[in-house]
Amino acid sequence: MIPRIHFEGIVYRAHHPKWAYTPLSGESAKQYGGRFNRPGIPALYTALDFTTAWLEAQQSFPFKPQPMTLVAYQVDCTDVVELHDPAIQQLLGITASELACAWELLALDKQIPPTWLLMDRLLAEGIAGIVVRSFAPGCTETNRNLVLWQWGTIKPHAVQVIDDLNRLPNNRNSWMV
Repeated sequence: MIPRIHFEGIVYRAHHPKWAYTPLSGESAKQYGGRFNRPGIPALYTALDFTTAWLEAQQSFPFKPQPMTLVAYQVDCTDVVELHDPAIQQLLGITASELACAWELLALDKQIPPTWLLMDRLLAEGIAGIVVRSFAPGCTETNRNLVLWQWGTIKPHAVQVIDDLNRLPNNRNSWMV
């Protein structure tokens, strides 16, 4: 049995401002894939602190930061695995170097990244998400992400956008020029 935790807390995600109207979407990750999800599987990538969220979002622009919309989320989610824990990695048979793999290059070379195989296994076990270190440039082992494959507005996998003042747009019309 894979040890699971209940994650409750605030997480952050930096968005391209154009997509700020849909902060709970995992569609981009579903379309293109990510380190911990293959194309076709939606994922919500968040960070445990806003600095990590910014570094994650700026990976493609390391020398010239681009505008981002920072969104906070209240999470109350069961079935989460603490993948940053070396004992859990050993139990799951995955190494830190496999977690840090060049997943995009592997996918482009028609190879399946070990992180996608791990995701397949965890999803099959009913795991909703993982807490894992960030591999974005500038991050260390203390920078952590919460990656969810199952989320919604109600428990047991509840994620709520924190926008008490209704500052986020409701649709994409504000970006049409």
